[in-house]
Amino acid sequence: MCGIVGYVGHKNAAPILLDGLKKLEYRGYDSSGIAVIARDKSKIAVRKNQGKIKALEELIQSKHLPESFLGICHTRWATHGKPNRTNAHPHCDCSGKIVVVHNGIIENYQELKKFLQEKNHTFSSETDTEVIAHLIEHYYKQKKDFLSAVRRAIVQLKGSFALGILCSDDPDRLIAARVGSPLIVGIGKGENFIASDVPAILDKTKKVIYLSDGHMAVLTKGKVEVSTFSGKKVPTKIHTVAFKVGAAQREGFAHFMLKEIHEQPAVLSQILSSRLKGNRVYLDGISLNDRQLREFQNVVVVACGTAYHAGMVGKYLIEQFAQIPVWTDLSSEFRYRFPLVSKKTLVVAISQSGETADTLAAVKEAKLKGAKVISICNAVGSSLARESDGILYTHAGPEIGVASTKAYTAQLMMLYLLALKLATARGKIRSKELNEIVKELKHIPALLKDILNNKDKIAQVARANSHFGCFLFLGRNINFPTALEGALKLKEISYIPAEGYAAGEMKHGPIALIDEYRAVVCIAPQSDIYDKMISNMQEIKARRGKIIAIATSGDETIKHHASHVVYIPKTHKILTPLLAVVPLQLIAYYIAVKRGCDVDQPRNLAKSVTVE
Repeated sequence: MCGIVGYVGHKNAAPILLDGLKKLEYRGYDSSGIAVIARDKSKIAVRKNQGKIKALEELIQSKHLPESFLGICHTRWATHGKPNRTNAHPHCDCSGKIVVVHNGIIENYQELKKFLQEKNHTFSSETDTEVIAHLIEHYYKQKKDFLSAVRRAIVQLKGSFALGILCSDDPDRLIAARVGSPLIVGIGKGENFIASDVPAILDKTKKVIYLSDGHMAVLTKGKVEVSTFSGKKVPTKIHTVAFKVGAAQREGFAHFMLKEIHEQPAVLSQILSSRLKGNRVYLDGISLNDRQLREFQNVVVVACGTAYHAGMVGKYLIEQFAQIPVWTDLSSEFRYRFPLVSKKTLVVAISQSGETADTLAAVKEAKLKGAKVISICNAVGSSLARESDGILYTHAGPEIGVASTKAYTAQLMMLYLLALKLATARGKIRSKELNEIVKELKHIPALLKDILNNKDKIAQVARANSHFGCFLFLGRNINFPTALEGALKLKEISYIPAEGYAAGEMKHGPIALIDEYRAVVCIAPQSDIYDKMISNMQEIKARRGKIIAIATSGDETIKHHASHVVYIPKTHKILTPLLAVVPLQLIAYYIAVKRGCDVDQPRNLAKSVTVE
């Protein structure tokens, strides 16, 4: 959730830290703070404020920071304690010599806090993080060795954490450590960095180390040493980040979300060009041959949020193409029951960040039961990639907007390819059908561009319906998940109550909600169940519901049943989720803008859910 940045080098730290922190504000924006060791190495200066990073910058303007070559900073998504200045990070020990920033949750903090209070430590915040600073202080008093004190403290922490730690008695070193929560080390020239995610430091360096679970790093301006918590040195691999600096900037768009919606044709085109050779699907990252793919008896998809909706589409695809039973499960539910998986089960885990705590836990549970795990992920070097037997990277580039758009369609495209791969390996798809689907898939990026070229018409529809206090999204068959995703997008960024339903379920309860004060979005492209969808729309219209229809280009009949129609280009009926979701993304976006909402940073949300 939270965002961390740290710097040690030869330049003034504060501007570098704040610039990096702004690029991580999508990870949390309840409060923020910064700590630097003054250039004369005399003391640690801390500034914290409630609200977004702009509030912290305003505080620093009135209460200047000393020049420094070493510092850490943090933007918070609140877990323990209200979002206020006192609970904002960084947190200090009693002496003010040790300061900590933290992403994650310390599950045994109450036990540690009681122990420390008995040792006369005084706490000022409600957070779990503050115990870390005091615990390090406890061991530092016993033996004036800062690194040793950090090691002794962090092995007592239970839960998840990514840490940045400073001590004014050790003013040339920055210490980082992680368990469960993401943390990278950036390698520069005469300067080094830590960060929760690559965008924070992308304009400073493209050389990064993805810190592994149970590892810590000691950074000086000229050196980085990585070790286990016990002090054993570990070999490190320096990765070169592939995407460009501009990928983490708005580049003229009003919001990151709008930019990322527009990036979808290019993202899908890249996936297709790298994964299709003629009409054959190549998924080298799955690390399983055709014989192994034939041996699986069932498939389980685990994911959260938007990724779960992609997984639901994947269920339809894999069952239809590969003719193998599939069930989808929310990662948070999978881990708390007794999932029936075995060595004959293929688990497909989906996560944009690769750091989603519940999905990681679900994968570990599945592996304990002998299942093979293939993951669909955007973040190279993520925890999910390391936990999986095979990995399918979407390479969609950084997604800064909290509400996922291009990551979703990239996940969908990878699921189409995976379904076709399974079908081919299992001998369940005829060459003619495979060729037809692949041919139509190759047209999808161009069709998405057609939709985006008509976004002004979609904006008009959105603004005309922005006054409604509630929305209902209905879809059938493979576009039922599209309805769920459309409802989620609207909820996330406009705060309008919205629900997604399978249209066939409308008469089993949701029809009671329909009146003239509710907008109903009906996803009705041409398909085998088109007439069923029209029947649902007639029922809604009879009850004075205001209908927005998503329909196939050329469908004039549907105008008789809807107040507004948004058209998508013609494609194979099974590919419509790739197209139908984009107008829903745009409708949510334009409604949120019309209502004056913070599109990129909606309240109470964070981009990557790295805590349970």
